[in-house]
Amino acid sequence: MRTTLTLDPDVAERLTRAVRRSGKGLKGVVNEALRIGLGMAEKPAQPTQFRIQSFVDGLLPGIDPDKMNQLVDELEAEELARKHAG
Repeated sequence: MRTTLTLDPDVAERLTRAVRRSGKGLKGVVNEALRIGLGMAEKPAQPTQFRIQSFVDGLLPGIDPDKMNQLVDELEAEELARKHAG
């Protein structure tokens, strides 16, 4: 809604200081002040808790999952060697 307001000098001064202090624009500061004054200010919503579900990957002890690409490379090299040898 767009409207024109005439502010009392003390309110205008307080509003100007609030804008400077907060770094927000006039519109944001006025809306925030009105929400507080009208009892509309609510506590910020609590963010949902971030949860990580763990799982068993099924690898046997001693197998390093970070070296799986190396294992694939070695198996491919062996397969190529068998094809060229036979």
